[in-house]
Amino acid sequence: MKYVVQFCFFVVFGLNACKEVKKTNDEVTELKQEVVYDSFGAKISLDGAITSEALLSKFKMMKAGDSINVKFTSIVKDVCSKKGCWMKLPLVDDAETMVRFKDYGFFVPLDSKGREVVLNGKAFIKETSVKELQHYAEDAGKTKEEIAKITKSKIEYTFEADGVLMERKM
Repeated sequence: MKYVVQFCFFVVFGLNACKEVKKTNDEVTELKQEVVYDSFGAKISLDGAITSEALLSKFKMMKAGDSINVKFTSIVKDVCSKKGCWMKLPLVDDAETMVRFKDYGFFVPLDSKGREVVLNGKAFIKETSVKELQHYAEDAGKTKEEIAKITKSKIEYTFEADGVLMERKM
């Protein structure tokens, strides 16, 4: 009888131990699926961010000189290949926004292309000069022929970010 009680105790203990290990493995799997973000500039949260499509709708209601404070999400389309001092983010189709960082106070990694980002700051409409467009093309690594084709200024959707969350590269 003494051995039967001990045997039952070990069986129950062994089954409970196996359940705990399985639960821990499930928790690890859930953690691996979470997106981890690196923070640049001012500390911001994911809360209240609108989509890039919603930002484009806001841009379309603005005129040159208007600005709004907003937080939005997008994917990095292009980044300055020299310092990480600007990014281009798609809004919808062929529309994009040029992002610079407040007071030139921080930069993003040079390998940011393709990563998800959440940005907080000011969105505004700006007319960008030929000289500035050529400078950005040079920073992006464009050829001299491509740079020479830039011959007129451009009305741009522009964004000055004070804080950025960027999906960590795994």
